[in-house]
Amino acid sequence: METKVNVDLTSFRTETRKWLEDNCPLSMREPTKDPSQLYWGGRNGEFSSNDQKIWFDRMLEKKWIVPYWEAKYGGGGLSSEENNILNQEMGRLGCRKPHYNFGISMLGPAMLKFATEEQKLHYLPEIVEGKIRWCQGYSEPNAGSDLANLQTKAEDKGDHFLVTGSKVWTSYAEKADWIFCLVRTDSSSSKHTGISFLLIDMASEGVSTRPIKLISGKSPFCETFLDSVKVPKKNLVGTLNDGWTIAKYLLTHERQMIGGVGETDKKEFIRKEAIDQISKTNGILTDTVLRSKISEFEMNEEIFDLTIQRTMDEEKSGNNSGAASSFFKYYGTELNIQREELRLSINGFNSSEWNSEESENGKQARFFCRTKGNSIEGGTHEIQLNIIAKRILGLPSK
Repeated sequence: METKVNVDLTSFRTETRKWLEDNCPLSMREPTKDPSQLYWGGRNGEFSSNDQKIWFDRMLEKKWIVPYWEAKYGGGGLSSEENNILNQEMGRLGCRKPHYNFGISMLGPAMLKFATEEQKLHYLPEIVEGKIRWCQGYSEPNAGSDLANLQTKAEDKGDHFLVTGSKVWTSYAEKADWIFCLVRTDSSSSKHTGISFLLIDMASEGVSTRPIKLISGKSPFCETFLDSVKVPKKNLVGTLNDGWTIAKYLLTHERQMIGGVGETDKKEFIRKEAIDQISKTNGILTDTVLRSKISEFEMNEEIFDLTIQRTMDEEKSGNNSGAASSFFKYYGTELNIQREELRLSINGFNSSEWNSEESENGKQARFFCRTKGNSIEGGTHEIQLNIIAKRILGLPSK
């Protein structure tokens, strides 16, 4: 049986490699250099190029937008081994993800575990097909690191909830169609047990957003205001007042996403940048220290990928803690910071300039500034290190 499985996986790899080579447009094999090059879907979603639409349509028909979800939810029904092979082959070619969506990376896993079958069948296929773009309503002005201290209230009005409050650091809220939101439905109990998980249409009366500008000069972040917003009871996911359980589960997937788990379009990113720069400098990257740093970075990136695969195998056997997501989040964001620092070094003075046409209005410098936020969002580095120390390493609290 084991030999047969290995043969089947070998055949799957061969077939997957050929399909990707035949169907992924060449422009979709180049690293993305700007968020505008990503396809997020949604009511107002637009493709940045015809090739991007072709790539999305082909992957959707192949059912590889979310290949590891069951077919009834719009997925491809691939096993974890097959999904790993698909990711590896996409990484080998440098294929971009055809669709980015917080519904895939965060909400989807939570719904698969906690939502009713009716909710799954309604929302998950629409996420896969790019019909709904989601944002996350967790953090509040006075509930950042202490997330359970949230104050946004959802009053029971019989057939609906009436939601009032505000959220902050809501990524792409101004472009999202729906928000998955933590709300307080019981103020008399402990702060962790009076929370519920609601799905809210951003087009509802009483919902508004305001952008937050970062040091980079640009920002995906918004403040989101909920002023007596009516939310149908059917939009409650899980059990009333037990939203904290869902929140914790979803956070593990958010941290994995922030850490770059599953990314394929950043592989060999630094090497391509270096090759491009070499072509401008007589074919030689003369800085030996920089060459060593590039090699070290690529080795660390590969080791990280292998660690992710090992952890996934451990999870399948039931030997993995959800705390591993804190490691992914911490080290993955550190790698991203290192990546942008190397890009600054490779491209020299122009990459650190802020306003000229030659630097594309400081694109690289702004990317570098943005990476600093990675160490805060989804739980600060300090919080992740505490979780790693206690739950992975088993170190004492004092």
